Amino acid sequence: MGWEVSLGGFVVGLLIGLTGMGGGFIMTPMMIFIFGVAPSVAIGTDLVYASVTKMVGAWQHWRQRTVDLVVVKWLSAGSVPGAVLGALGVHEIHRWMGAQVDEVLRHVLGVTYLLVSLTMLVRIRRRAPQGDDAALRPAPWKLIVLGVAGGFIVGLTSVGSGSLFMAVLTLVYPVAAVKLVGTDITQAFLVTGAAGLAHLALGTVDLGLAGRLLLGSVPGILLGSCLSARIPDGAVRISLAVMLVVSGVKLL
Repeated sequence: MGWEVSLGGFVVGLLIGLTGMGGGFIMTPMMIFIFGVAPSVAIGTDLVYASVTKMVGAWQHWRQRTVDLVVVKWLSAGSVPGAVLGALGVHEIHRWMGAQVDEVLRHVLGVTYLLVSLTMLVRIRRRAPQGDDAALRPAPWKLIVLGVAGGFIVGLTSVGSGSLFMAVLTLVYPVAAVKLVGTDITQAFLVTGAAGLAHLALGTVDLGLAGRLLLGSVPGILLGSCLSARIPDGAVRISLAVMLVVSGVKLL
């Protein structure tokens, strides 16, 4: 595995930078089905790769002032411990319920993404509210609860650090799409980092493979993050809706 791994990393990084989504749903299956990586190692490696990739995207969005650090703080207060619990509990939960856990989560997430994407398409012509974003923020306790639930799913499956939280943010925090993307990427960096460290401690990470993926994903996410600030809000929202539809259909 050489340049083709880095090329795959570039494509995924571009999608993450532009929409905040697409990493786990593309990268993990790509490692398993195309590069022949064991599923457990693919999940752990994807989380480590995603944390570094999203750190770069978070930095770019922070420079563009398209991150709501207050929302990031409260979401991460729940999602980081939730992700660690998910990663540490993955073996026990699978021992109790086997493949049923993955099957249930897969269908629930698929239905959720499709419903959210339909909502976004219905609202696509609405302009993002103007003025102080603080008045639009959900209550801190709601963000913490959502963070715990979403973080646990991310730690368990490596899926949803972007799309799951983006789906929730889209419904509860009606600000400009580019700020949704920047906020989502920043908190996703924290949650994938926590889950990735847990998987690293469990020995389910291929650091060499993660490094080759990062060679492509870092320039990809920088380019995608820059483009997201220059593309009209409606176009970014359409991209988000399309990504959610694709993710939802893939999961059903």
